[in-house]
Amino acid sequence: MNKFAGRGVCGGVAVGRISVFRRRDVQVKRIRVEDTAAELLRLSAAKEAALSQLREIYEKALTEVGEANAAIFEIHMMMVEDEDYNDAITEMIKGQSVNAEYAVAVTADNFAQMFSAMEDAYMQARAADVRDISNRIIKCLGQDMSEQHTADGSVIICADDLAPSETVSLDKDRVLAFVTAYGSLNSHTAILARSMNIPAMIGLGEEFLSAINDGDMAIADGSTGELTVCPDEEALAAAREKQRAESDKKALLQKLKGKDNVTIDGRRIDIFANIGSADAIGSVLLNDAGGIGLFRSEFLYLENSDYPTEEQQFTVYRRVLESMAGRRVVIRTLDIGADKQADYFGLDKEENPALGLRAIRLCLTRPEIFRTQLRALYRASVFGELCIMFPMIASTEELSEILDICADVRKELSAAGMEYAEDTQLGIMIETPAAALISDRLAPMVDFFSVGTNDLTQYTLAVDRQNPRLERFCDTHHEAVLRLIEMSAENAHDNGKWIGICGELAADTALTERFLRMGIDELSVSPSYVLKLRDKVRSLDLSGGGET
Repeated sequence: MNKFAGRGVCGGVAVGRISVFRRRDVQVKRIRVEDTAAELLRLSAAKEAALSQLREIYEKALTEVGEANAAIFEIHMMMVEDEDYNDAITEMIKGQSVNAEYAVAVTADNFAQMFSAMEDAYMQARAADVRDISNRIIKCLGQDMSEQHTADGSVIICADDLAPSETVSLDKDRVLAFVTAYGSLNSHTAILARSMNIPAMIGLGEEFLSAINDGDMAIADGSTGELTVCPDEEALAAAREKQRAESDKKALLQKLKGKDNVTIDGRRIDIFANIGSADAIGSVLLNDAGGIGLFRSEFLYLENSDYPTEEQQFTVYRRVLESMAGRRVVIRTLDIGADKQADYFGLDKEENPALGLRAIRLCLTRPEIFRTQLRALYRASVFGELCIMFPMIASTEELSEILDICADVRKELSAAGMEYAEDTQLGIMIETPAAALISDRLAPMVDFFSVGTNDLTQYTLAVDRQNPRLERFCDTHHEAVLRLIEMSAENAHDNGKWIGICGELAADTALTERFLRMGIDELSVSPSYVLKLRDKVRSLDLSGGGET
């Protein structure tokens, strides 16, 4: 029995046979070509074939992982057509008279090394994407780089790493778990694994691949990140008992549907859901969330190759509000920048993008984009209970500017004879220490607060949350962070306003009791966490008082 430790990406326990995912080890040779024009035509045809394949993968991903995650393959299509990438390949073919396969392979290595050398963990993870699209083009040029996994039936897929297209192309019904030697928590493959809700782990190291064989029995624990190969009967029994416990827990949680989010002593709290796409509404309703506490509108921009129009946005916002049938929906205005980039925005490279032109700062410097979104939001407001939320607030001055723009948009709509809900609530995210510290001055200006704990933790502790090397310093339970949240809650309530938490800490059941004692009115989490959080809330008795 051998054990290998990695990092869990998606929880759950899988017990089954290993299938090693292998690619043919083929060297792309450098060949001199006399007719570079003909070689460029070969390249063009291969790129068209690659784009056609990516469109098919995108359609498959739509049905399996939803629109927001399928957008990965729209990004891949954009990368195939990226000007810098294509210029590098073309110049190599023309300038060095080499074959297209070689030019693509060298360019892929150069671009991948460039991404890997970047300090930002999100950008480092893009190295896998550029290799993925490049390998696809090389295959379309006629180079056999096919992959295979040989075991029959449902299997635990083990690989050095998996490209996003490889992950989606696998038969989901046959995959018990994903296990890779390398990879990143920020990789698109990791995101896809979580979306597919399949146990997954990364970073087990190169040695694990040489120690496994097709058909080996194994236990993959996505919660602990541990792979046990050739387990003994005791380990198998423990894993199957853990599987039974997880199944029983899921069944028990289903019995909580329709129940109130209320503690033993009668304290009630709203439990809402965070989503990034209208396609996720089904999951919100299936898990019995009371509303949507965070709709990430930036995915409308990330999924497009150009600025979404007012009508496009209005259609999506209306669909969300109508589908929620009167339940509260909080839509966050555009939060582009930092780790979320759309090429057509033409944003300059920044040395520290987390502190740069992002979110509301971008909206206030490009008011035409902001006004278009606000018009769409206000027009949709008549179809449900809409709350509009502004991210990255740091001063009363910028909030005053925002409120003035909102007032102007309402006047424009009235003058055009367009309806909007006059009672639409406006709120802000508390995700900068500045906002928390002046929350007593901000609260009278808005209808609600929602705490974005991911950024609040990052900015309070001066720790880049995208940098895996700093994880040990990113203490999400740090007293400074919790005091800022409590201060914001007190100032919200002193001004008669409600406050929620929509960051990842909302799902941390170790903090649920403390949040309730602070007076937090709403917790918004991923849909799959709604019932788990309800279970925790219903188990609490706050009547004993105690320190917060």
